[in-house]
Amino acid sequence: MSEKNSINQDGAEANTGNSNDFQFTQPAPVANNKPPAWMWIGVGVLSLLALAVIFVLPGIVSEYELPLERRVDVATSQPAQTEPVSTISPFEEAQRARQRKEAQDILAALLEHQDELEALEVESWAADDYETALEQASIGDDYYRTQAFVDAANYYVDARDQLQELLARVPQVMETTLAEGQSALAAGDSGIAEDKFSLALLFNPESAAAQQGLQRARSLDEVNSLFADADQLAEDGEFDAARDVYRQIASLDSYNEQAQARIEDMSAAIQEAEFSRVMSRGYSLLDAGNPEEAIAAFQEAANLGVNADQAQAAIVQTENEVANAQISALRERIAEAEANEQWQQAVDLYDEVLAIDPNLLFATQGKDYAGKRAQLDRLLVYANNNPERFADPAVYQETIDVYYTGRGIENPGPVLTSQLNELESLLEVSQVPIDVSFISDNFTDVVLLRHGELGLFEQKTLSLKPGRYVAVGSRAGYREVREEFVVGYGQTPEAVVLRCEERVVATSR
Repeated sequence: MSEKNSINQDGAEANTGNSNDFQFTQPAPVANNKPPAWMWIGVGVLSLLALAVIFVLPGIVSEYELPLERRVDVATSQPAQTEPVSTISPFEEAQRARQRKEAQDILAALLEHQDELEALEVESWAADDYETALEQASIGDDYYRTQAFVDAANYYVDARDQLQELLARVPQVMETTLAEGQSALAAGDSGIAEDKFSLALLFNPESAAAQQGLQRARSLDEVNSLFADADQLAEDGEFDAARDVYRQIASLDSYNEQAQARIEDMSAAIQEAEFSRVMSRGYSLLDAGNPEEAIAAFQEAANLGVNADQAQAAIVQTENEVANAQISALRERIAEAEANEQWQQAVDLYDEVLAIDPNLLFATQGKDYAGKRAQLDRLLVYANNNPERFADPAVYQETIDVYYTGRGIENPGPVLTSQLNELESLLEVSQVPIDVSFISDNFTDVVLLRHGELGLFEQKTLSLKPGRYVAVGSRAGYREVREEFVVGYGQTPEAVVLRCEERVVATSR
């Protein structure tokens, strides 16, 4: 009769014991002699010991089997072999079984912690510490396979304690995870935000902050898209449409404080726009010589609930004949300045009008146009006074743009027409190369900046576009020479001479 018990974390341990440790052989019969009494007593004792090994010892060993481990059918999992007779005493076997049971109990707690941490996706927030704990458990497995159960239990305890420490960190990790989720929301990264709040819900499915954050993360992309649309509408001045989109955002994400603030901003902007519209109508009436109707419009603007002081000031201003007279006089001066193409003067006069009343539409629009004409005038004057700059391709192209801008103006006036005609002539001349003679001594190395190397020569002629140029001559042991000259526009030199003739005297310290 035999019994085999197997307990192994990876199915790697197997202990085998044989119950047929004793064989009894009947003594040869002795003719006419009975066996002595001591022999029968010995046989009885040996029989009792054999029965104890067969029936009692396996029960003690099996009592300490880990219920979660699967027994291994030695007859089917191992090849038939002849096993040696065990030399371990029953007491030692019982001690070993107890140590194994203790190791298995610790391992069961370790595995329970492992399951909890895996459910909390521990590898996403404590991968290194988790791996270290599993390595300790693996070392314990190695000891377990060699039946060093005490050492195995020590490593299992270490691994179990490390996993317990990870579980104890869950509240802190959750707080950090929620903060990272909020940061991702603020940065507009829906993917990271959703991952963080989903992880937080694993830690605490009842967390209101995590539930709210996950809901916001899932609608974040749509919210961002709507924000872009709404902001563009607001920039275009379509405040009613923008407010509707902001309200749509608030319905998707009721916790979005920015959307709520923008709704209030748009409501204020709508009131401001209505106020401006009514005020503009009042000023139009005033310009048309209907002061009483203008006052009624200003009063309507004051009743809108915004900028009431401004509307009241407009009423006072309308009643002020002096102010009206000032504005009328300024308008006459502006008309005269514009007729004479004195655009900067016109801008200054518009500023005087706007200082009296910044809401006058004719002044704001007139100043904008006069300012552009003044800028064009300055560019044309500068271009005509500095034609040598046209040699630079970038400057030439910019000047062409200025020229065509001027040509596109309707009713340009005599001053602008004259400026454009002069510039046209200069631009044409600037593209016609002129032969320029260079004289050297065949020892001086000449470089024409923005053109290239001229090298060594005695005389050389180049075709250059009109413009300002710089030529540099250099020679070993001689002081460098530099010549600046203008080609075209009546300033072309007869010859450009570059000779390094002044020796550099070497000094020693």
